Amino acid sequence: MSRTTRRQFIRTGMATSLGSLAMPHLAGAQAYPGAQTIKFIVPYPPAGATDIVGRAVADVMGAYWKTTTIVDNVPGAGGNIGMDRVSKGVTDGTQILIVPPNITTNQFLYKTMPFNPDADIIPVSQVAALPNLLCVRKGLPIKSVADLIAYAKANPGKLNFASSGVGTTIHLSGEMFKKLAGLDIVHVAYRGSAPAVNDMIAGHVDLMFDNLPSIEPQARAGNVVGIAVTSAEKSPFAPTYPTVAEVIPGFDVTSWFGVGVRAGTPQAIVDKLEADVIAVCKEDALKARLSGQSINVVGSSRKDFTAYVAAERKRWGDLITELKIKVE
Repeated sequence: MSRTTRRQFIRTGMATSLGSLAMPHLAGAQAYPGAQTIKFIVPYPPAGATDIVGRAVADVMGAYWKTTTIVDNVPGAGGNIGMDRVSKGVTDGTQILIVPPNITTNQFLYKTMPFNPDADIIPVSQVAALPNLLCVRKGLPIKSVADLIAYAKANPGKLNFASSGVGTTIHLSGEMFKKLAGLDIVHVAYRGSAPAVNDMIAGHVDLMFDNLPSIEPQARAGNVVGIAVTSAEKSPFAPTYPTVAEVIPGFDVTSWFGVGVRAGTPQAIVDKLEADVIAVCKEDALKARLSGQSINVVGSSRKDFTAYVAAERKRWGDLITELKIKVE
């Protein structure tokens, strides 16, 4: 065999060997998810908005993929425990995080974090969003945002607002409202939305910014007084309510949820997951599941979701740092 022929043989053999090594990985990515069981990690307990979105996404994606999907609720530490599990989990796409808003706030609220929210989770697509609804207890002379601002300024420090916990969008809605309107209102943190709403109905707290699906039935029943939604635009599920932004320009707070995977997941799998989530968000199945809960379906690209997460992290990080809000 000549020297030239030998070199060609060696190069061909090496290329064939390298191609053989790469093919299983590539084939696995192209076949994703195949017959694998896909686990969706919800970093909150059952029955809340994160869980509602997570179960809807898991069910619809399972039908779309024709494979088994399960939901694993991993609550604790404001979502950190569940997010940390994904950040240290598998990179084969079989473990998907239902990304909560806390991925943009917790690093500013907690002294230490078990993972790096910026680097350890890949935001793949935003799947859902819903506004909060500003409500006040019955008996207050308040029927609008303008009324609330006027009353609070005439009675500094006398009003209080409830939240489902420090650092939640429910809490931060109130803090943003106070800051932009220049108000002195006392924050009262609860362990969850339900006990906070119950205390407002009982007249123990004055107002609350709660998730629309949770509080709107109480407003409709006359147990509390609904004032305005916190999103920049009116909600199609509660169109009679004005927006806070009509009185406080620029006010825009939503609870949102997405899907993400651990950093290091092969690009081909991330691309496939992104494309499939966007496709599912355009179909009626997911919209039907979530619209009944007054939740909007989004279905953004990975680029747009990554930019959105970064913008939310900057906005809330600045507010939390300025106000020195911490989880004790």
